[in-house]
Amino acid sequence: MSMLILDDDPDVGLAAKLLLQRRLPPTCPVRLLQRPAELAAALEAEPVELLLLDMNFLPGRTDGAQGLALLEQLLRRGAAAPVVIVMTAYAEVNLAVAALKAGAFDFITKPWDNARLVATVAAALASRRPAQAAANASALLGEARPMQELRALIQSVAPTEANVLVLGEMGSGKELVARELHLQSARAAGTFLAVDLGALAESTLESELFGHKRGSFTDARSERPGRFQAAAGGTLFLDEVANLPLASQAKLLTALERREVTPLGADQPQAIDVRIVSATNLDEAALFDPQRFRADLLYRLNTIVLRVPPLRERREDVPLLCQHYLSQYAAQYAKPPRHCSEAALAALRAHDWHGNVRALRHACERAVILAQGDRYEYADFGLRAGPAPASLEPAPAQHLTLHQRERAALDEALRQAQGNISQAARLLGLSRAALYRRMEKHEL
Repeated sequence: MSMLILDDDPDVGLAAKLLLQRRLPPTCPVRLLQRPAELAAALEAEPVELLLLDMNFLPGRTDGAQGLALLEQLLRRGAAAPVVIVMTAYAEVNLAVAALKAGAFDFITKPWDNARLVATVAAALASRRPAQAAANASALLGEARPMQELRALIQSVAPTEANVLVLGEMGSGKELVARELHLQSARAAGTFLAVDLGALAESTLESELFGHKRGSFTDARSERPGRFQAAAGGTLFLDEVANLPLASQAKLLTALERREVTPLGADQPQAIDVRIVSATNLDEAALFDPQRFRADLLYRLNTIVLRVPPLRERREDVPLLCQHYLSQYAAQYAKPPRHCSEAALAALRAHDWHGNVRALRHACERAVILAQGDRYEYADFGLRAGPAPASLEPAPAQHLTLHQRERAALDEALRQAQGNISQAARLLGLSRAALYRRMEKHEL
C-alpha cells in the first residue's frame, strides 16, 4: 500500500512528501504525481491507501472542475478507492466544501500548517485502518491512571451530543482527544474540522466561521461557506478558543445559542448541525475572569470538561512513550534498534517536559538521528539541563548567553500575556508559528 500526492507544482508535492515521511510512521511509501493522466496507471500499479489531491491543474483555473471530476472517478472504485484529502488555496474553501460533499475525507488549505496536515493524514489513515487507530493516536498512549481515566471519559462522552471543552498544556494532545471524541461518536462518518481560532484575524473571523455572500465586502468575489457549514453533520473543533476577543466571543455565543449562523451579506440565517468540541491551554482559573472570557459562552462550551494530564503528572508513561517513538523513528530513518540505558530512562522520567508529549516525541526523533552508541544515552536526547537551584545567584545580565536572553524574553511575554499565545506573539513581534517554534526550542 502507498500514499500518493497529486499536485502539478513539484515543490508543493516534495514539501508534503518530506513532511509526511518525517512525521508519520513508515506504514507506506509516499509517491509523487504531477499530471492527472498518471493517476489511473498509478492506482493499477499498486494499491493506494490515501491520496492528497490538488484541485486545479490548468494555468489560470481556480474552479476545481478537474479535481472534482477526478474525485468522482475515484469514488466509483468503491472499496478499492483511496481515502482522499483535497488541497485548495485559501480562497477556495467553497470548492473544498463541494469536495467534502462529493466524498472527500477532509481538506487542507495551502499554504498548510504542518501539524494540521500531519494530523489530518493520520486521521484519514486511521479511518481506513480502524484497528490501528489507537496506535496512530500516539499522544493518548499510556497506562498511568490519569490516561486510563481520560480514555474512559472519552468513551462515555463521545456517543452523546454534549459540547466538550478540552483543557491541557501545549503539546499534551488536545486535538487528538477531540479527534477521538469524533471517531467514537455517531458523527464519525461526518467531517472533523479543526479551526485554530488564535490564527484567525478578528476582521475576517466572522466570514471564516459563518461564511459570506458575494459582494458582502470588498474582496468577496464569490459566495463562500463558513466553517460551521463545512462541518455540517460532523464535529467542529474550536482550538485556542480562549484567544477570541470578547466581541467575537459574543458572536460565537449567539450562533451556539440559536443553532444558526447568518453569513455576511445574507438576509436569512442558516441552521447548523455540528457538535462543538473546543480547547484551550489557558489556565482554568483564568477562564472565569470576565475580562478574558465570557461566562455565558464558557457555560455553553463546557457541558463536559476533559482535562489532558501533563506528562510530568504521569511520569510512569515516559518509558512506554519513549519505546513507541524510538521504534517509530528508527524504522522511519532506517536506523538500528537500540534500547535506552537505565540512567537515560531515569533522567527522562525526572525531566519536567514543559512541552509534554510533543517535546518527548521531538527529543526521541533527535536521539534516533544522532545516537552513535549501542544504547541511547541521556545526552542523545538533547535536553536542556534543569534550572539552577534557587540558592544560586542569577548570572549578571552582561554574562547571559543569547539562548538565555531569548528564553527570558519568552518567559516574560508569556507571563504578561497570562499564557495567551496570540497576545504573547504580538508582544514579541512574532507570528504564532514562530513563537511556537521558539517555545518548543526552550521547552516552554
